[in-house]
Amino acid sequence: MSITPERKAKLIKEYATKKGDTGSPDVQIAILSERIANLTEHFKDHKKDNHSRRGLLKMVSQRRSLLDYVKSTDEARYQKLIDRLGLRR
Repeated sequence: MSITPERKAKLIKEYATKKGDTGSPDVQIAILSERIANLTEHFKDHKKDNHSRRGLLKMVSQRRSLLDYVKSTDEARYQKLIDRLGLRR
């Protein structure tokens, strides 16, 4: 269900705004999107796993809050980010 350290490092490198950037909203949103996608696949096999479903909803809410923050600070960056991640909005 969780992402591998190699995949996480690749996401950080891909979405970092500068060298050594691990905590910018872009990176956080990319990592959350990967975790959400993994959990969504998990639920295809485990339909009654309600404990993990609660965690999924929490992650979706956190990603939404970060996306709202990016949208309020820089609209162009927001559009570019959702296009790169393939998110609807």
